[in-house]
Amino acid sequence: MPLKRSLRESVERLSSLQSKYNIFTSINPSPYKTKNKEGKNETLTNYVVSIKDNIVTKDLPTTCGSRILENFRSPFDATVVKLLKQAGVHILGKTNLDEFGMGSGGIHSIKGPVINPLYPQEDKKIMGGSSSGAAASVACDLVDFALGTDTGGSVRLPACYGSVLGFKPSYGRLSRFGVIAYSQSLDTVGILSKEIKVLQKVFNTLDKYDKKDPTSLSVELRELIEKNKKTKNHLKIGIVEEFNHESLPKEFHELYFAFLKKLANLGHKIYPVSIPSVKNSLPIYYTLSPAEAASNLSRYDGIRYGYRDSEIDIKDGILFAPTRSEFGIEVKNRIILGNYNLCSDAFKNNFIKAERLRVDLVDEFDSIFEFPNVLTNFQGNPEGLDILLVPTSSKLPESIKEFGEEETKSPTNSYINDVFTVPMSLAGLPSLSIPLKEKTPIALQIVGQYGDDSTVLDFVESLS
Repeated sequence: MPLKRSLRESVERLSSLQSKYNIFTSINPSPYKTKNKEGKNETLTNYVVSIKDNIVTKDLPTTCGSRILENFRSPFDATVVKLLKQAGVHILGKTNLDEFGMGSGGIHSIKGPVINPLYPQEDKKIMGGSSSGAAASVACDLVDFALGTDTGGSVRLPACYGSVLGFKPSYGRLSRFGVIAYSQSLDTVGILSKEIKVLQKVFNTLDKYDKKDPTSLSVELRELIEKNKKTKNHLKIGIVEEFNHESLPKEFHELYFAFLKKLANLGHKIYPVSIPSVKNSLPIYYTLSPAEAASNLSRYDGIRYGYRDSEIDIKDGILFAPTRSEFGIEVKNRIILGNYNLCSDAFKNNFIKAERLRVDLVDEFDSIFEFPNVLTNFQGNPEGLDILLVPTSSKLPESIKEFGEEETKSPTNSYINDVFTVPMSLAGLPSLSIPLKEKTPIALQIVGQYGDDSTVLDFVESLS
């Protein structure tokens, strides 16, 4: 196990790095004070962590990078934060993000964009989103690990651009209680770190059933997953034909083939596989997630909590209009798109059709894995695969200026960044983005069957 990061060193370097890269939305004024009143499970004693600013904390503000929640303080901790405190961590601060987790560049925040620390500061490259600050805090060696959230790739893409590990567990394994919802059927708490053993340790600490989260995987299903586990020295690994995009950078292909050669030399078997339904992933995702977002964000009316524009809060006869106009442009776009997909004319043709196509995608993923899926009652394919290899990003980080200009010309251009990450989110599969070369923003996802998170983590550990 590598040495834990020095908290004092992190605090000393924090001010300088924050001014360069805009990593945090708030800094913990007392990071040395570890609260552990509710348990004695100190498995992560003195580890330093950052928390994405859409995961509620009672000791620090939770803004979601939005004017709407600019001064909001939660009266309680999210379950994952509570478990970390019980394990003895030091929380350095809350990290910057795309507003309400909506974005793939890390530029849509009231606090301003996160700047990628892999590049010279004057280049001002994007960090990826929406967990941009979380990935930057790890890339800068300020923390041992960071908590982010992943709805369609929001942990894995910034992990790729920051050349760190980014893990999206199976949907339901880590509690969502206290995570401010963007799209509740997709939102997953994720973990970023430079060390696979640290990532495993954090996952094991947080991998608990939570009765406060209605989507938390039940104890019975967790036990069934454990019974289905098998130990293998050599894995059957699939390469998905539909992900072999021409748009992938030349550097990716060179590193990818070197990686495949390494796996073959270790005795793993590699097979081509087809999942035709992945071509529908982006339309499915950008039909369902904005619809859920429109519903979730309807609660921000300026009455119960958060920002309120004025005492009257009415414009042109429309109630709450001045308050809700404070949402950023990307959030407004997705609210409009979501409400359209939920309206009577589009509901059957768009929303219901997307749900059916999502089921087809899950079924196709099931059919290629040997491991059973406890949610769908799929018993496993005896001739199936153990894991899949999928690129994380179709392109290298752009400059913040270029990324913003592209979004201005066509707001949907940035959605293409999610093309490799969204399918696993729709199916709820565990997916770990690993850098193919140190300090290089080119990465590969290791993908497992639903619930089979340990195979993904153990495989990556075996390569380190």
